[in-house]
Amino acid sequence: MTKVRKIVVITGASSGLGTELAKEAVSSDYSVVLIARRVERLEQIKKEIETSPDSVRIYQADVTDRTALSALFTEIGRVDVLINNAGVGYFAWAHEMKPEETAQMINVNVMGLINCSELVMPQMIERKSGHIINIASQAGKLATPKSAVYAATKHAVLGYTNSIRMELGRSNVRVTAINPGPIATPFFDKADPEGTYVKNASKLMLDPADVSKKTIAVIGQPVREVNIPKWMAVGSFIHSLFPGTVERMGRKAFFQK
Repeated sequence: MTKVRKIVVITGASSGLGTELAKEAVSSDYSVVLIARRVERLEQIKKEIETSPDSVRIYQADVTDRTALSALFTEIGRVDVLINNAGVGYFAWAHEMKPEETAQMINVNVMGLINCSELVMPQMIERKSGHIINIASQAGKLATPKSAVYAATKHAVLGYTNSIRMELGRSNVRVTAINPGPIATPFFDKADPEGTYVKNASKLMLDPADVSKKTIAVIGQPVREVNIPKWMAVGSFIHSLFPGTVERMGRKAFFQK
């Protein structure tokens, strides 16, 4: 009897963590659907990781285009797991942030995630099974200077995730937030073009392969959130209890962007 593999949809799959998630999912015997704007990059990834004709499907799409996404998810069909990974960031002082960069972060990080989630929820609720995994950030728990808008979008992601977790739980649909610290990916090519933050935080940079392993491992599991590394979660928890003290003591470190 042929085994029916779970279908895992990954947004923002053309580079960085998205690509590592695709690799890990295929190696874990899931059938993956990769979504990104750079279709030529998706085609290359497909050639590198596919193990059978139905192991990898690719689609070119912009997660901010709700109309196109609706048609796309209709074509995809069943979605067992949605990993909302698409995201963008820019580091700058709040009063110097470019309006177009602010809009892009809000549209991609928040509206894109909501668009994809809303489009798969009905089928998951009907089947009474499924899993939505949202790639959030430690920035969503502890905001720091020069990341006001980015942190705001990740705060929004966590708020949305926490709410739909309770809503969808009634239908046996799981929802998990992944909260990584800085990951060594091309994300920082845009976020930190001068390399200041990457240089200062080099010892804190996470291996995207490790983050992807921890993410794929929670599929189907009743896991509320995954914090990577764990010590950062401890820091954000302490901040929630003693915000003034943490911000005063950590002031030098927080201004290293």
